[in-house]
Amino acid sequence: MQTGQASKTALGVAARRAAHQLLDHPPVLADPIAVPILGPGFKIDTERQKHPVARAFRAALAARSRYAEDNLAEAVTGGLTQYVLLGAGLDTFAHRNPFPGLRVFEVDFPATQAWKRDLLSAAGLPEPANVTYVPLDFERQTLAEGLRAVGFNFSVPAFFGWLGVVPYLTLGAFRATLDFIASLPPGSGVTFDFTLSDAELSPARQHARQVLAARVAAAGEPFKLFFRSEQLENELRSAGFARTEQMDSFDLNQRYFHARTDGLALPEEGLGKLATAWV
Repeated sequence: MQTGQASKTALGVAARRAAHQLLDHPPVLADPIAVPILGPGFKIDTERQKHPVARAFRAALAARSRYAEDNLAEAVTGGLTQYVLLGAGLDTFAHRNPFPGLRVFEVDFPATQAWKRDLLSAAGLPEPANVTYVPLDFERQTLAEGLRAVGFNFSVPAFFGWLGVVPYLTLGAFRATLDFIASLPPGSGVTFDFTLSDAELSPARQHARQVLAARVAAAGEPFKLFFRSEQLENELRSAGFARTEQMDSFDLNQRYFHARTDGLALPEEGLGKLATAWV
């Protein structure tokens, strides 16, 4: 992320989410806002999207959002009323929120958030009443300070969706965010994705990761942080989380892609995993 500029990777994620709605039936993540938010100029290259790599990307992005929102639904069933999207990008959950009592906080760099709101306005999509935007410059303000300024309730649990962010962080920033979430009341939790270190990737997957890393670095958003599965588990336990879960490609395929007739699925060996931790 370059200071003062909207996230280029956020646009790529949104475009693949929109393509998922148009090309994959039924969608793993049903999102009627995914296409409209990109405006009338949005087009997809259908032939390019048939490529196995393109299909795998769509599957991964749909699965991670679905997994986070399924965990959120579990928390809401238990009475949770606050959902925080860290690095929200062009996420559309607030427009699809099925829970009347759930307040949504979208945290992002000011430039990215302003860009998103401009897109919503241009598309004629009203901003939901239940969303609170939190433009946060992490060089000048902590997450706690940003949330406090907009009326976040620190005395009740909250769930955090933290997707597509961790690989771009320093270890210190990652730990600081975990520590903050773990300090919240019991019932709080977080779902995030992380990139595996080379020690857990085959040579072919290492090469695939290098290609992807070069692409995001060229967009000004280089990968910085990688974990072994056991190391990530230790980070969560050290932060004070009581219950944790990691999901790899096999787990996600079993949960979200089993018995699909179109063959949409994650590669057998992924570049990363999804993790959830509960206070």
